[in-house]
Amino acid sequence: MRVLLTVQMDTEKANKAITGKTLAHTMKSVFERIKPEAAYFGTKDGMRTAYVVFELDEPSDIPTVAEPFFQDLGAKVTFMPVMNFDEVQAGLQKVGAS
Repeated sequence: MRVLLTVQMDTEKANKAITGKTLAHTMKSVFERIKPEAAYFGTKDGMRTAYVVFELDEPSDIPTVAEPFFQDLGAKVTFMPVMNFDEVQAGLQKVGAS
């Protein structure tokens, strides 16, 4: 299932990770495993935030994705199922067929 992973990083922990040069390592270690379709970075609620779209194969994979962000960055992590436009159109056709 395609999901949007949102990672809101604790400012103090992210500052330490930046100055300690570990932030990039944390992100890269997760990204190498999940192979994101897209990743964008910005802010949300005044916090550094990553927006990452990737394919979640099994719900049991959630801890391996989330834990590095919890432990290294004190992050607030959310997973939200998402669809691309073609998938929305296919879903709407199913609604019309009912």
